[in-house]
Amino acid sequence: MLVRPLLIFLAVLAAMQATAEETRIAVAANFSAPAKQIAEAFERGTGHRATLVTGSTGKFHAQIVNGAPFDVLLSADDETPARLEKEGHAQAGTRFTYAIGRLVLWSPKPDVVDGEGAILKNGDFRHLALANPKVAPYGQAAMETLGALGLADTLRPRFVLGENIAQTHQFVASGNAELGFVALAQVMKDGRIADGSGWVVPARLHQPIRQDAALLTRGRGNAAAKAFLAWLKGDAAQATIRSFGYDLP
Repeated sequence: MLVRPLLIFLAVLAAMQATAEETRIAVAANFSAPAKQIAEAFERGTGHRATLVTGSTGKFHAQIVNGAPFDVLLSADDETPARLEKEGHAQAGTRFTYAIGRLVLWSPKPDVVDGEGAILKNGDFRHLALANPKVAPYGQAAMETLGALGLADTLRPRFVLGENIAQTHQFVASGNAELGFVALAQVMKDGRIADGSGWVVPARLHQPIRQDAALLTRGRGNAAAKAFLAWLKGDAAQATIRSFGYDLP
């Protein structure tokens, strides 16, 4: 009785494998963990393969302009995909906001960062890590936050700049900086900050960290790239995004 359904399933599976393609996706460093989960579910659900490369959004722009083999960009901002579209490196009409990032002032040690971020004014630390604001949107948001608090110039001598938000997190996690501004997604688990102590920065202190996705020119004929962007808009992917502390548009 089970032979026919099994044969149908195997036929469908074979058809999926026959039409499966691979896509290379440039992923902003802050989104690496949710992107991995989403890609795994995408591969199981579609048969396509998604290869993820993580890095800083600013460097991805330069690489894409110079011919890097990426089909999709998951940016840490909304400016870079728009710029790539204007420059002819991203397909018009494919941009959309897939997540809105949240910034957190974090220390891996408990009771270091208070719930109001008052430690920034108290100054009981030697080093403050943040991503390079010239290339990393989370670093720019950190600078806007410090500016809103009137502390940017005061704390500048204590800055430790990471190339991207992943390196910034590593500076803090390793103890090279006592605290730092990182993405909430990097320290959140099961709806709370998993280790250490942190202050989730109020959204009013910086411009929204709108993270946009876009189909790049190289991926315009790649079925897997288009399918991944469609999957990213789906309920399962959006549930994963929320679980890592991002807001949705």
